[in-house]
Amino acid sequence: METELKLTLVAQDLPRLLTHPLLATGGSTQRLLNTYFDTPDLALQQRRMAVRERLAGTQWLLTVKTAGQSENGLSRRQEWEGPTTPGTLQFDALVDDTALAADLMTLRPHLQALFCTDFERQRWVVTHEGAHIEVALDQGQIHVPGTPLSEPLLELELELLSGPESALTALADVLRQTPQGPVTLTPSDASKAQRGMALWQRRT
Repeated sequence: METELKLTLVAQDLPRLLTHPLLATGGSTQRLLNTYFDTPDLALQQRRMAVRERLAGTQWLLTVKTAGQSENGLSRRQEWEGPTTPGTLQFDALVDDTALAADLMTLRPHLQALFCTDFERQRWVVTHEGAHIEVALDQGQIHVPGTPLSEPLLELELELLSGPESALTALADVLRQTPQGPVTLTPSDASKAQRGMALWQRRT
């Protein structure tokens, strides 16, 4: 079960955010290349699911996310992720929900790549109010291959690793105040997959 708080910010606030004492040390950076799949009739979108292949460094990962719930930027959903060989989409080896894995294997021959995200992730693990939280700053773009369609991606994700869920919003409030002044962090319910699908649907 993935629980995270998604926040958008504006580019001019980014330098201030990076001066925050909680983000001053201990961070790591990695480029993530992601391709999202669906059927021609958008069977996954209708179920509010996402299937993604990700290249993280030299490792390929397959990810399945269920619909879940999202309100005021806080989302809760089931997620499976594990090593993969590109293009195999071997859901039965990844998803431990037998019925869901069978459904995805039935859809597999019809899945096609629709859109991509390409971004650099800066990552910190922060302890706050009794919780361990992954802070991920993503900067890059969403694009539809073979078309000029693209849009910038700049967002902050706070993912709960352990501890009380309330710590996510508490940490967001703390991150809004930096030594260089306030930072606007706006909760968003739009996932990267939803934004990418909206972009893909503009291709004609």
